[in-house]
Amino acid sequence: MARRRLSTDEEALWNALIRSVRPIRPNARPVARPATQEAMATPAVPDPAPRPAPKGLTLPPQRPIAAPPLKPPAAVLDSGWERRIRGGTISPDMSIDLHGHTLAAAHAQLNQAIAQGLARDARVLLVVTGKPPKSAATGAGARRGAIRGEIGHWLETSPYADRIASVRIAHPRHGGDGALYLILRRKK
Repeated sequence: MARRRLSTDEEALWNALIRSVRPIRPNARPVARPATQEAMATPAVPDPAPRPAPKGLTLPPQRPIAAPPLKPPAAVLDSGWERRIRGGTISPDMSIDLHGHTLAAAHAQLNQAIAQGLARDARVLLVVTGKPPKSAATGAGARRGAIRGEIGHWLETSPYADRIASVRIAHPRHGGDGALYLILRRKK
């Protein structure tokens, strides 16, 4: 089956759409669209003017794209930290239990807990997300819990992302796969 070419209007809409998408991995290189002879011959289409919202509806304000953190979390810390994490001798300064909450409530509580931890000069924050149900873990289509699935994205886009030194799975003593250690950077 032959592919049809996009009309000028459709191509303008497509270009407007792809400019409005926020990348999952902001550091990834954009994929260049191969140039065709027809695309080279046609002049560039200017950005369409934004349409006003229909009466009675208000459009949500566009959010700026979050910049990647200056210092990404480290995969491996120094040997002292590694030994304490593996041995379970690490002692969390604060903990927060997120399982049982909605995604929105859990996200808000996580940001609040990180802010409190930073204000208290805490170094280790234990975040309990909960393990997936045993039936889902043993089935062929094993799926993580919703909060556990989102927490990585939340931490990457958090206003405190540059203050997180490392994110590690907790020792079984503190919840194992159902919990995470957030190692916070010291104040500068």
